[in-house]
Amino acid sequence: MSISVGDTLPETTFMTMGANAPEPVSSKEFFAGETVALFAVPGAFTPTCSAKHLPGFKEKADELRSKGITKIACTSVNDVFVMDAWGKDQSVGEDVVMLADGNGTFAKTLGLEMDGSGFGMGSRSKRYSMVVEDGKVTQLNVEEGPSFEVSSADYMLKSL
Repeated sequence: MSISVGDTLPETTFMTMGANAPEPVSSKEFFAGETVALFAVPGAFTPTCSAKHLPGFKEKADELRSKGITKIACTSVNDVFVMDAWGKDQSVGEDVVMLADGNGTFAKTLGLEMDGSGFGMGSRSKRYSMVVEDGKVTQLNVEEGPSFEVSSADYMLKSL
């Protein structure tokens, strides 16, 4: 069963790169008291993710904040080192928090995992975006198949 609007996000631990080493981040603490634009990609450094998805949220960060978003975060089933390198490559700075879901636990718990083994990628996350207010999903935009439409920053902005 997939997560739905109105559901509370499950508790999990993401990894982010701290000043000197990887650091765990509790989902409960990360989303508490915040309005978060969270988006997921099938893989860091992949074509659509690097050319459109992540750059779109970086470019629209100020507009999203003007609509009440307090944090923007990207998650992917990649390890923390890959997510950190990708964030640096994309120059996200402080605009987008890179949340590594290295084991795919978050994607699976949400019911939003996909089988990317046909592309040599194993189990991955579907492409989606959501708005999470104090841990509760208030907007959910899941892509069908390989498309990139409803999970974009532009689409989210139209719905805020």
